[in-house]
Amino acid sequence: MKILKGILFTILGLVAIALVVAIFVKKEYAVEREITINRPKQEVFDYIKLLRNQDHFSKWATMDPDMKKEYRGTDGTEGFVSAWDSKKKDVGKGAQEIKKITEGERIDFELRFLKPFEATEAAYMTTETVSENQTKVKWGFNGRMPYPMNLMLLCMSMDKMIGDDLQTGLNNLKGELERP
Repeated sequence: MKILKGILFTILGLVAIALVVAIFVKKEYAVEREITINRPKQEVFDYIKLLRNQDHFSKWATMDPDMKKEYRGTDGTEGFVSAWDSKKKDVGKGAQEIKKITEGERIDFELRFLKPFEATEAAYMTTETVSENQTKVKWGFNGRMPYPMNLMLLCMSMDKMIGDDLQTGLNNLKGELERP
């Protein structure tokens, strides 16, 4: 009985320490990747502001060719929603909405994940002129992990997990737009 109490107090102590540590661990994270595309800025911006075009370059859009997709509104305008539903756990179910467009410069999205977990996160894409026929595209994602789940940020690299997928998407975008 004494050993059982000792084990129980040890477990409770470890849980308490973890909860205290989680108070001091950051809750927000930001991931951004960029690429230079050999096309004029307006051409690149006109392509990326259409959410349906993500089907051609986003890694997540290609992970399940059988996922159901639904679109609401006018693509390339604020309020347009692209929703997906997949039986694959790593794709899940959710929606992406264009929240704000700064013409020729930036598109802000809201991602609403429903499965396999619920979360609402912000994402964006920006374009910047490098030269007359070169455009820098940045794709970013901002997220928040509530207490005490934020403790997981000590063990996992959101930059690597999400960043690699963003870079794959940007590489695909470059290939798509530079195709003759």
